[in-house]
Amino acid sequence: MGKSTVDLKFGREAFGGDPAGYHAIRPVYPDWVFEMLLERGCLGKDAATFEIGAGTGIATQRLVEFGANPLLVIEPDKRMAGFISDTIQSDSLSIMSASFEDAVLPENSFDFGFSATAFHWLNEDVALTKIAGLLRPGGWWAMVSNVFGDPKRHDPFHEATRELLEGPQSPADGVGNIPFALDVESRLAALERTNAFEAIECRSTEWPWVLDAGQTVALYATFSNIIIRPDRDALLAGLHRVATEQFGGRVTRNMATIVYLARRREK
Repeated sequence: MGKSTVDLKFGREAFGGDPAGYHAIRPVYPDWVFEMLLERGCLGKDAATFEIGAGTGIATQRLVEFGANPLLVIEPDKRMAGFISDTIQSDSLSIMSASFEDAVLPENSFDFGFSATAFHWLNEDVALTKIAGLLRPGGWWAMVSNVFGDPKRHDPFHEATRELLEGPQSPADGVGNIPFALDVESRLAALERTNAFEAIECRSTEWPWVLDAGQTVALYATFSNIIIRPDRDALLAGLHRVATEQFGGRVTRNMATIVYLARRREK
């Protein structure tokens, strides 16, 4: 029997208990991501944009800086949406607290659609069909993810905590030991299935992230498969102990950042 997966509805509202803590520890997205979007013409002056699952706005601020205007943020957790409202001051920004499926949005009205480390919480085919309908012909869609662990690279901390972390998986973990965002074949195939996109591409980079024991615990405390557990506090204490005693307070996570990009067909 396969492992259980964190329920999508739970996951969409799992992170709002401590928005400031989430915002402080989650990594930003590399500059090359936004430079790529600018080069392709996705962003720029007065690009009408929607963002799905903005969380605390880690990527939202960069969208504003790179010219998204107007920018409509769709965030299902009211606590996260409130954090964005309190921390990002921009006349271009408006916030809708709703799930993407339930959000009523004007079709053929956007130049750019975007989601950052959130798309695994949606039904991919249904969401992509809706996205295609929202974009103007020639408009762009981009999905970017920061992936916490790459199965292609040796990960001593992951191995040392494997038994400790046994339990429900996040949809971000994907299928067959391939994280959702790094399953390139499946993600590209989903875009192709819509018959609505062209100029489909992806680009990724790998990078190490070195954390001390406290940062390691703070990061794991933001993961849905940790938040959902009744033994959460004991589990986090165990992670701190491993990070301190086995790794000398220096944990390296194998990170990857990946972008999927596609343009709405003209006809």
